[in-house]
Amino acid sequence: MRGTALAGGVAALALAVGATACTSGSGPDGDATDGKTGSTGTAAGPARPGTHTTLPEPCGAVGESLLRELLLQTADDTEGAAQETARAELPEGRASVTYDIDRRAGCQWKSSTALGSRHLTVDLERVVSYDGTVSDDDRAADLFDSRAARDGIPDELPPTTPDAPEGTPSGSADPDDGKPAGEPAGKPSGKQKDGGQDPDETASGDDKPGATAPQGAATSAPSSPAGSEPAASTDPATDPALAPRPLRDIGDAAYLNDRLVTADAGLHRDITVVFRTGNVLVTVEYNEWSNDKRRTPGSEELQEKAQKLAKQLAARLDS
Repeated sequence: MRGTALAGGVAALALAVGATACTSGSGPDGDATDGKTGSTGTAAGPARPGTHTTLPEPCGAVGESLLRELLLQTADDTEGAAQETARAELPEGRASVTYDIDRRAGCQWKSSTALGSRHLTVDLERVVSYDGTVSDDDRAADLFDSRAARDGIPDELPPTTPDAPEGTPSGSADPDDGKPAGEPAGKPSGKQKDGGQDPDETASGDDKPGATAPQGAATSAPSSPAGSEPAASTDPATDPALAPRPLRDIGDAAYLNDRLVTADAGLHRDITVVFRTGNVLVTVEYNEWSNDKRRTPGSEELQEKAQKLAKQLAARLDS
């Protein structure tokens, strides 16, 4: 009886060891498994924390010399004008009201003359993702893309119009389009209003106060007769290179927007540069008001200065 019981115990032990080997052994490729179908026993780790954990104080983040250039410098580049700009009192920045300066901070400046005024706003936002699977930087990238889409910024830089070959009249016929000289080839764009005006070349809202004109539209030169040289534009904003567009060499991603706005008190051109560095979104708003509607603030100078400030802020954040 004792021999039979001992034999039975040995058999039971062998069966238990075999069952353990079946449930905890290696998979077909030699990889250890946890006994659950399709599971490798590994879990995704938390998303990487944001690049930036604090924000600089915005009113002190802009250098004094650049502030003078942005707010006080005029188109008069004579030595006397430069000395006057250097002597002028620099407007103080006014901090924006926020609830957490480590998450959102801003500053505003304003300068005024008899001809108009200039306004500058810097806004810094540190983005924090509340999704453990999405990093702060990735969340900031999504917000940047949404703002660029909202502002109608193209994905690529706009193409520039190549110069026509020398000796070719502007209204000459194209042998392939089958149309008389001076008539544009291709189908109508569908954007023209009655009377042949393109809404992209005129202020919206039938010139009502407060209407926003597309970038560079207010001083577009009238079209020249067929066969004659086109009239030179008096507004640099008509250059495609100055149209709203993505920017390079500022942070991780950047874009520029340019609007000309007509109001009862005059005209103002608004330049906006938005860029992202890590999990921080920076918005630079720079505009110039003209009390005289016959004097349109130009794009080129304002865009250059706004980009210069954006590059300085990006370098400050990345230092």
